[in-house]
Amino acid sequence: MQTEYISAFNVVVGVLWRFWPVWVALVLVMGISFAYKKKLGLYGQLFDSGVGIAGVGICLFWLFTAIFASTISPFDPLAQVSIMKDTLPGAIEPTSKLIYYFGGDKLARDVFSRMVYGSQIVLIIAPAATGFALMVGITLGLPAGYYGGKIDTILSFLANLVLAFPVILLFYLLVTPGIMDTPIPYAMAGLFFLFPIIFFSVLFWTRYKNRPDRLYILLGVTLVVGGWIYAGLVFDKDPLKIVHIDPNQLNIFVAVVFASSPGVFRIVRGLTMDIKTRDYVAAAQTRGESPWYIMLWEILPNARGPLIVDACLRIGYTTILLGTLGYFGLGLAPESPDWGTAIKDASRLLRSFIHPALPPTIALMSFVLGLNLLADSLREQSMKD
Repeated sequence: MQTEYISAFNVVVGVLWRFWPVWVALVLVMGISFAYKKKLGLYGQLFDSGVGIAGVGICLFWLFTAIFASTISPFDPLAQVSIMKDTLPGAIEPTSKLIYYFGGDKLARDVFSRMVYGSQIVLIIAPAATGFALMVGITLGLPAGYYGGKIDTILSFLANLVLAFPVILLFYLLVTPGIMDTPIPYAMAGLFFLFPIIFFSVLFWTRYKNRPDRLYILLGVTLVVGGWIYAGLVFDKDPLKIVHIDPNQLNIFVAVVFASSPGVFRIVRGLTMDIKTRDYVAAAQTRGESPWYIMLWEILPNARGPLIVDACLRIGYTTILLGTLGYFGLGLAPESPDWGTAIKDASRLLRSFIHPALPPTIALMSFVLGLNLLADSLREQSMKD
C-alpha cells in the first residue's frame, strides 16, 4: 500500500493547530502577567525586557506542552504502525487517517508525538531534581558559611570531593543499569529527600515558635505532605497511588541531585559569608535572634537573586545532561520518548533519514535557550535589586 502525504504548508498549519491548547494558555498567562506585572515582583519585572519576555514565553510553551501532551499528540508515543516506518513528514496513517506530521522513525513511531511526550520527562526530572539540589545545597551551605570553623571545613571537603570527579564520569557510574541492583540509589534517595522536610520544618519553627497555633498547623502539613511524598518516591508506598517514580528515573534523579548539590553548596556558602557581615544581620544578632532564624529569614532572602539565576542555568545544564545520557543509552528505558534517546535512535540513520533527528534536537535546543534567556533577564533584575 502506497503511503499518502499532505503538502508542507498543511504540515505547518497542522502542527500549529495541534498546539492550540498551548497557544490559548500562553495568551492567557502572558496577557495576565503583562497586565499585572507591577504587582508580581521579580516575575513581573521580567516583562520589562524583550529577553525576559522571550525566556518566559519559551519556557511556558514547553511547560504547557508537557501539561497538554495527551491532547496535542495524535498518537501514543510508543505505538507502532509498520507501514509508517521511516515515512517522511506529512504521511497519512491509512487506518485512522491521522497524520505523522514529522514522519515516522525506524520503529514506525510518530516522531511528533514522541517529541511532545518527551517534554514531560524533561519537565519532570530537570526542575524537580534541581529543586532538591537547591534544598540540599542551601541547608548545608548556610551553616557552613555562617559558622565557619570545623563545620565549614568538613562540609567544604565533602563538596570538593564530589566536585573533583568529572561530571560525565560521575553520572556514568551512578546511572549504569547494574547500580539499580544495589541499595545505593535508594539509600541516597532516602537521604536527599529528607532535606526538604528538614528545611521547611526548621523554616517554620524559627519563624513561628512563639505562635504555636500557626506553628503546629504548618509543621503538621509539612510532615504529612513531606512524609507522603517521601514514602511514594523512596519506597513506592504511596497509599493513594499518586506519587510514583520509575526506578530508572529515580536513578537519574538521585544522580542529578548528588552532582548538583556541591555547586549549590559553594554558591550559598560564599553568599552567606558575604551577607553575614551586613548591618541588618548584626541588628538581628543584637535582637537576640537564633542563628538559624538569621540564616533563613535574614540571609537567604537577600541571596535569592543569584540562587534563582543559578537554578535556571542549572535546569538547562540538567536538560542537556539528560539528553546526553539518553544519547548514550543510559538511565531511561530504551523505548523512552525523551529527547536524548530520540536523537540517539535517529542519529544511526542520518545518511538516509534526517527528519527524525531534527524535532527532538530543536526541542532540546529551544528549551535550553529559553532557560538561558530567562537566567540572563533574572541576572539583570537581581543586579538592579
